[in-house]
Amino acid sequence: MEYLPLGRSDLSVSRIALGCMGFADPARGVNPWALDEQSAAPIFRRAVELGITLWDTANVYGGGTSEEIVGRAVQKYTRREDVVIATKLGLPMHNGPGGSGLSRKAILSQVDASLTRLATDYIDLYQVHRFDPGTPVDETMEALHEVVAAGKVRYIGASSMWAWQFAKMQHSATHHGRTRFVSMQNQYNLVQREEEREMFPLLADQGVSSLPWCPLAKGYLARPYGQMTGRSASDPIGQRFFGDVDRPIVDVVQRIAARREVPMAQVALAWVLGNPTVAAPVIGATSPAHLDDAVAALAVQLDETEIDDLESRYKPRSPTGF
Repeated sequence: MEYLPLGRSDLSVSRIALGCMGFADPARGVNPWALDEQSAAPIFRRAVELGITLWDTANVYGGGTSEEIVGRAVQKYTRREDVVIATKLGLPMHNGPGGSGLSRKAILSQVDASLTRLATDYIDLYQVHRFDPGTPVDETMEALHEVVAAGKVRYIGASSMWAWQFAKMQHSATHHGRTRFVSMQNQYNLVQREEEREMFPLLADQGVSSLPWCPLAKGYLARPYGQMTGRSASDPIGQRFFGDVDRPIVDVVQRIAARREVPMAQVALAWVLGNPTVAAPVIGATSPAHLDDAVAALAVQLDETEIDDLESRYKPRSPTGF
């Protein structure tokens, strides 16, 4: 495993992140592809064995049960000081004031709820899940600074928004001397590269790391064109970016993987990891083998011809995911 600092902070994270959106209590009526706690156990154990220290979840995943499962996994399989727990807030948890968004009330109530579910005294990386147009940016950044000052949160990050929105929030923190974002969790893969236009240059300028979600396009880039996974067939998030126009990209991934005698997932992830702003792709593993492939991708060094072959077939499209 490789490790590096997140942004310009001193928080060291593994170059592969364990995405925990797919772990939930099935009684809560969650995604059909989600794993219950018992089924997720081998994945947590393998993450520990591989040195994957960054575990990413959100309050809204599984109606809060993902955080509960992550909290118990930390107690069962590792030590709190050996993992970096990342969670998020902003999407609806309940009706009424403070149930969603980035108001001061929401932030102060949701951070405490997450701490309880995670069974921890602090959150390493607290991320705003989406931009909240209904709350003044200064109010959001002041409240986030407050939870950091209170010791409930160590660092803050953001996720999936327009570059101008992120710049506005970061400027507010800088202008008022408050805690700045160290990470941006954005959708990025071979068939959705629109973040390269404005977001990635902004992140590089601000010293902020990218934590890409959906780096394999929900499995589309990990198998020959047309083959579906349970998630790719049922998860609507980010679904709009993929179609027949992207078949040439998938075919190139398949050819390079065959020539190198490695799984397609390793080629697609190696390309994502090659972006200098990327710290750690978030891997939504549903089996330990998915983590093995992700870690193995760290050793795959694509040459210039392969990179050009992968990138030259991309067709511009609208950003998705926010």
